[in-house]
Amino acid sequence: MAFRLASWVLFLLLTLVKGDGSKGASVIRLNTMDDVHQHDHMHQGHVHGHHPSSSSSTNQKDPRVMVFFMLQDLKVGEIMPIHFPNRHVSPSQLLPKHEADNIPFSLAELPNILRLFSFSQGSPQAEAMESTLKECEVKPIKGEIKHCATSLESVQEFAQDIFGSDTRVQTLATTHLKNPPIGVLQNYKVIAISQNIPSPKLVACHTMPYAYAVFYCHSQESENKVLMVTLEGEDGDVVEALSVCHMDTSQWSRGHIAFSVLGVEPGATSVCHFFPSDNFVLIPSFATV
Repeated sequence: MAFRLASWVLFLLLTLVKGDGSKGASVIRLNTMDDVHQHDHMHQGHVHGHHPSSSSSTNQKDPRVMVFFMLQDLKVGEIMPIHFPNRHVSPSQLLPKHEADNIPFSLAELPNILRLFSFSQGSPQAEAMESTLKECEVKPIKGEIKHCATSLESVQEFAQDIFGSDTRVQTLATTHLKNPPIGVLQNYKVIAISQNIPSPKLVACHTMPYAYAVFYCHSQESENKVLMVTLEGEDGDVVEALSVCHMDTSQWSRGHIAFSVLGVEPGATSVCHFFPSDNFVLIPSFATV
């Protein structure tokens, strides 16, 4: 399977391919573990239609949910308030598959996992890891296939299962071209919509707070569009922003955070969202137009 990769994803996979074995036991937790509630809140908003969110009033006041929009509202020249979190994944947080596969990864094994990484019960790190394991063990919604990948090799294997081993795959991610994301809500002007790719089959991967890099990857065959949008922020940031539009939301829960943010009902309209720079989407190369 050939991968044409964007931004940091390319660097991570090149690091993986070198396989120098230097990672060993020097595991560094993701920076997202330091803000457990933010990551869990946004992960549910980005990924699922089957988890209830918090109240509408809370959602509308929280700048971190300002990533959702409707396709008809995306126009060149439009001003959109968007929040890009200050998160990243470094190579030191990645484990090679042979190491990751030898570490227990289940809610039932949580006490042993915490002892292994010297995290105490009830600590913020322990709560983050418990939340991730619970999310990974929740049953998928109708038509969804999901997998929590504990290595980049596992991400590739999951993509092969979805697309077929002979399919060429393109990886898309959000790239900040001038300034790193500052993690605050600001207005962005839509400069260009560089790609509009119909892709009924895609794999979206989201980082999860854990003791090492874990990617929540999922695929649901439905009417989707993948967009690459050039944005310019008030602070001068220029972003090549990845977004996905879900054209059919009829199977999503009414409690999905996007509906309260946009003020719409399930199935009434498309729901689109921007991806932070530590998430990525895999699509078949032939889907590109």
